[in-house]
Amino acid sequence: MNRRQFVQLTGMGIASTTLMANALASAEYALGSGNRVALKKAVKFGMIEEDLTILQKFELLKSLGFDGVEMDSPSDLDVDEVVAARDTAGLPIHGVVDSVHWRQTLSDADSAVREAGLDGLKIALNDAHAFGASTVLLVPAVVKKDVSYDDAYSRSQTEIRKVLPMANELGVKIAIENVWNRFLLSPLEAARYVDEFESDMIGWYMDVGNIVTFSWPEQWIRILGHRVLKLDIKEYSRAKRDEEGPYAGFRVALGEGDCNWPEVLNALDEIGYDGWATAEIPGGDTERLTEIATRMNRILELD
Repeated sequence: MNRRQFVQLTGMGIASTTLMANALASAEYALGSGNRVALKKAVKFGMIEEDLTILQKFELLKSLGFDGVEMDSPSDLDVDEVVAARDTAGLPIHGVVDSVHWRQTLSDADSAVREAGLDGLKIALNDAHAFGASTVLLVPAVVKKDVSYDDAYSRSQTEIRKVLPMANELGVKIAIENVWNRFLLSPLEAARYVDEFESDMIGWYMDVGNIVTFSWPEQWIRILGHRVLKLDIKEYSRAKRDEEGPYAGFRVALGEGDCNWPEVLNALDEIGYDGWATAEIPGGDTERLTEIATRMNRILELD
């Protein structure tokens, strides 16, 4: 039983003090002992650095115990070959990452750049549908000297609204990710940004490690709640940041930084999340991918 289920039980008017105490004990045990709904473990396709065919890469991930994979789009991969590999290996493609959202931003002052970015998002949505994926990860905007915060906000929302009917028709949701783009810097603002679309086809892609330098991911998870569609998994060390610079904080193994993984899992349990958790860290060969799987099992309590 998770904490949400416990709250539902108490709301039904359980009168017995003994029953309530036992239920609470069970809920707290579940939150602290690893007896929770298992998350589904995945990696980004680009993290596989073996010289293999697409099918062989899918089969490798399957053999290492991964539950799925996330692809990039637009890309030069043949969609039919990817789908065939998915089916032969029996490894789901749970999501797609928009591969042009940093270069052709939906917040750019140049309308031609925004249009190119929108075209890339449309391709990603179509590919996600072909792959059987449920989301497209999107960085919606980048604030910089010549792109003000308020312009980034309004421009990106305007462009995203143009594709929401398409997303609805395809059954693929747009998942906004928290990244270092100087935009949507608090969970309250992130929730507002998503809610203003008034659409079930847009939600949040929670990157746990990206938050740690300036906040606590468990707080974001609790505030974003049902808006959380997917998770990116990475680690961050504030000590390395302070000693070597901001990006050095990411150069630490999963489970050896400042992410409070038990508290992150508790927060996920509280919001009822039981979906995908995808590593977004430096990949490598079979040995490296095996290490990633082992560390993910440990921090996500999947052993």
